[in-house]
Amino acid sequence: MKPAAPHPQPASRWWQRRVVAPIKAQLRQGITPQQIALTLAAGSVIGILPILGATTLLCALFALVLRLNQPVIQVVNYLIYPAQLALLLPFYRAGEKLFGADPVPLLSITELSARFWAAPGQFFIDYGMVALYGVAVWALLAPLLAGTLYVMLQPLLLALARRTG
Repeated sequence: MKPAAPHPQPASRWWQRRVVAPIKAQLRQGITPQQIALTLAAGSVIGILPILGATTLLCALFALVLRLNQPVIQVVNYLIYPAQLALLLPFYRAGEKLFGADPVPLLSITELSARFWAAPGQFFIDYGMVALYGVAVWALLAPLLAGTLYVMLQPLLLALARRTG
């Protein structure tokens, strides 16, 4: 007789094991709820920076400077990656509007390729500026988003610390 296949874990068990348990472990090790809230907020906000590939290094530097937990900030950074992808176009388009720049094609591979081969230097200037515009919009929103997340996470983490203690 063949053994029964294991049942897939419900999302709540995955969340408990992969998110809540590591946070509880941090609390037991003496990390304050405020430090964890700051780590989670920073990882989330830095993680949506509209420059692919830059967030890992920025999270590491931020955590190093503020003496935050490196593994936790990196896990948050990686978990927020789908949001980063979803926000790239809105950040870029908002930046173009903010700076009054003409929109450049971002979604057409054919058009991107044609622009690149027609004038590679201008291509890098145009798309470099779009990236800077997106970063500017992110920089305007980041303090508000980080502050909001920090304030919202603190009571949850304080309650978790009381239950864990």
